[in-house]
Order: sequence, then structure tokens, then C-alpha cells
Amino acid sequence: MLYIGEGFEGAGPNAAHINLYIGPKAGPISGALATAAASPGPGHLPFQTILKPNLPVKPVTLFIAKAVLVPGTHETMTWGPAQAGVAAGMTRALLDGVLPAEAEDDWLAIAAVWVNPSAHDADAVFANNNEALYMAAKRALTPGWPSREALAEGLRTVSNPFYTPGAR
Repeated sequence: MLYIGEGFEGAGPNAAHINLYIGPKAGPISGALATAAASPGPGHLPFQTILKPNLPVKPVTLFIAKAVLVPGTHETMTWGPAQAGVAAGMTRALLDGVLPAEAEDDWLAIAAVWVNPSAHDADAVFANNNEALYMAAKRALTPGWPSREALAEGLRTVSNPFYTPGAR
């Protein structure tokens, strides 16, 4: 079994967008996590998410940057507050019961995380990634999410932070 969730939080350069892939170690996530960890691409170094040094997140969560890391502030925002936010959001999802109890030791997760190269507010980056991950986990485990009605409304109002049809 593989669960997939998405979360977007915040606005402007400090916003967070996360795609979450999570499920039992016995399922397809194991191969995906091992392959991703062993196959970094230029500027995309996968790493294990931690709450602090020597305290990894449960379930084990691989962080993958969706934007090519830019030396300086962008790297710091990715490795620091974005990673910490992902760690906090996953831990909240586990402790709040969003994830089932068996997820603690028997599941794995991959978080594909967007950090804007223009991000500049560490506290906002942390808070937005924390909430985006939590919502992605919640949505991944919510049967039928999104609803057909939400999809129909979304189709009528398609947009994202980089493009809105017809907007000038």
C-alpha cells in the first residue's frame, strides 16, 4: 500500500509545497526510498529528516529538495527551517494519530519539498513546512480526498502560485 498526499502552506517566497509518499515498509515505498537515497541528482541530495541531531523522525522520512539547491541562503533555508518543519509536521502527524500506530516503526516516507530560492524568513519557512507536511499526511490518509466536488471546483478555478489562466 502506498499513500500519497499534498500540502501547500503560506504565500510568497516563504511558502511551502510538499508531495508526500508514505506507507508500510513491506510495500513499494521501501524500494522507492532506497533508490532515491542511493541516486542523488545534481543539486538534489536526499537526506533523512531529523528533529535534532541523533533524533530521527518516525516514521523514517527521506527529504528530497524539489528545487536545485543554490549555495548560501537557499541551502540554509532548505537544510535548516524547511527540514525542521518537515520533521515537526511528520512527528505531529504521528503523535496526533493522523498516522496509524504501526507507522511509527513499520512505515517509511518520502517528502518532496519545494523551498523557493528567494526564501528569506526562517520562521515562516519552518511554520509553513510544518503545516504543509501535516496536511499532506492527513490528506494521504483521508479516503476519497479530494472529493469529486472539490475537483470540479478546482477545474473551474485552476491556478497555482506561478500561473492563473487569463490573469495578466
